[in-house]
Amino acid sequence: MTTSNKALRIALWVLQVLLAMFFVMVGYSHALMPFDQVSREATWMLAVPRPLSLFIGFAEIAGGLGMVLPSVSRVAPWLTPLAALGLATIMILAILFHLVRGEGSVVWIHTLLAAFALFVAWGRSRGFYVTNEKRRDPLGRGAKPTPTSSSST
Repeated sequence: MTTSNKALRIALWVLQVLLAMFFVMVGYSHALMPFDQVSREATWMLAVPRPLSLFIGFAEIAGGLGMVLPSVSRVAPWLTPLAALGLATIMILAILFHLVRGEGSVVWIHTLLAAFALFVAWGRSRGFYVTNEKRRDPLGRGAKPTPTSSSST
């Protein structure tokens, strides 16, 4: 693995973990915290039906978990770029929503998050993906012993 490939893989992991933490936290506040408490901080929630804000919150939680769990567990790692695309879509729609409402001052964070999510989607779908195979230990620890033929005496 070249140094640039290693740096890119590290950058992808760092972004995945940061995006996961952010979206799980924000999704929790949008979907599971008391509405009156959250709507004081996120006034946009007053402008949309409660079922929509719940959907957005649960989608953010699912997307945040999808950023890391499939790759870490190596179970269906192809879900990570899909989760990243889903989160980017939510952010792009949030940009449009806030622009229509005249809230241009908050668009920068959505743009940054969408760009990071798109970068993860690109990276994890273009050769810097996590495979389903477990890494082989160069020292052979944990490897299954090879069967040998033995004769009974």
